[in-house]
Amino acid sequence: MRNVAVVDIGKTNVKLALVQEGCLQELAVVTKANTPRAGPPYRHFDLAGHWNFFLHHLAAFHAQLGVDAISVTTHGASAVLLDAADQLACPMLDYEDPSPTSLAASYDALRPSFAESGSSRLPLGLNLGAQLHWLLSAQNEFSGLSRHLSRIVTYPQYWGFLLTGEAACDLCSLGCHTDLWNPRQGDFSPLVERLGLTGRIASPRRPDETLGNLRPALAAATGLSPKTPVSVGIHDSNASLYPHLVCRQGPFSVVSTGTWVICMAIDGDNRQLDPSRDTLVNVDALGRPVASARFMGGREFERLSEGHTGPITQADRAAVLARKMAVLPAVEANSGPFPGHRMRWTAQPESVGQRLVAVSFYLALMTRTCLDLIGTRGPVIVEGPFARNSHYLAMLSSLSPEGVEAATSVTGTSVGAALLCLGAARAPDTQPVPRPIDAADLCAFAKTWRSLVVREEFDFRSSLGVF
Repeated sequence: MRNVAVVDIGKTNVKLALVQEGCLQELAVVTKANTPRAGPPYRHFDLAGHWNFFLHHLAAFHAQLGVDAISVTTHGASAVLLDAADQLACPMLDYEDPSPTSLAASYDALRPSFAESGSSRLPLGLNLGAQLHWLLSAQNEFSGLSRHLSRIVTYPQYWGFLLTGEAACDLCSLGCHTDLWNPRQGDFSPLVERLGLTGRIASPRRPDETLGNLRPALAAATGLSPKTPVSVGIHDSNASLYPHLVCRQGPFSVVSTGTWVICMAIDGDNRQLDPSRDTLVNVDALGRPVASARFMGGREFERLSEGHTGPITQADRAAVLARKMAVLPAVEANSGPFPGHRMRWTAQPESVGQRLVAVSFYLALMTRTCLDLIGTRGPVIVEGPFARNSHYLAMLSSLSPEGVEAATSVTGTSVGAALLCLGAARAPDTQPVPRPIDAADLCAFAKTWRSLVVREEFDFRSSLGVF
């Protein structure tokens, strides 16, 4: 058996997991919070702190269990800018920093159309192109950045670069609403030239290729072999998709849950995507376009649950259904299928359990909305934390006639990333979600929720003068 160490950086947490070949289970996982620094010069990530964390635990994993390969997966909308000495040309901007908004008008004049990029116009720095436009602008304190910028690597490949000395970008990260990529042509979009970055973005590669072997100095420091291979690496939602992509036949969808809930349809019904509702064209690990939709579900759960975890009783669920106690979108109004909407409760919960059930139903209804927007066909596979939320799964399965499966692994992204190094892939274990006894009541609840959302959508558009 071979063990793959996976560097797994989500927006909320930073993890190192050790995944064993064969059983595809995490033998060990260590985690720390991914807390950005407020500045100066702007909100950015603690890359040096992450690096020290990874090296310390990589050595410990190898000493205890052995490490035979390394893979990397990270959140999207991020890149690292390097100078000629291969050092940071500037701190890595957090995509939730509002600074790029100051140049929104000039950026909008540069960015390609949705038809070209498959990328919706997103707020803050969620379009990587908007980050680069702001960083390279003469209107901020990094006015000299464009002169000493040598190359740009997408976020997974920054860690691969530190590990191997080889620079690259992966197709999935480039195809993750960056505006920099044309997913249908499989090449850079015109924005790269318009930003003056031709030749300065590292070459795109498939995530399952080997980027290189571990630097000798790092091998000596950690005890690993200098022949330890490191994968090119992958965007995290596509890591969840990857094992199913290479092992399943026919249409299906994967719902990758974490800070973001990303819904990805394979062989869907090819419906026209609506960029105003946070749909997009992702790029899978094989370089192919994938219809996708998303909302910030994990963040919404944190806000709505107010830190509570239970207890939850059947009486709580019955009360939520009886009172039609629903959350209407949107909690995070800057993203998702209902942008700009203001969240409200139809009835206030009377217990922690009722709150958690209602929140779980809301997240499932938002997920089903996203799946419908991208033309999902076939079974729905839920990866990540929501795969362990029984009330979320019950609502989703009631609304998904072709079935729902829940992944059994702790971290679907880690398993998918590990498989990049293992060659002969197999799908991770899933369990079918049975149709719940109260499915009729759940469907009635969903019907009421949808009718209220349609009414709110009409009122919202009327307030904007759309009608």
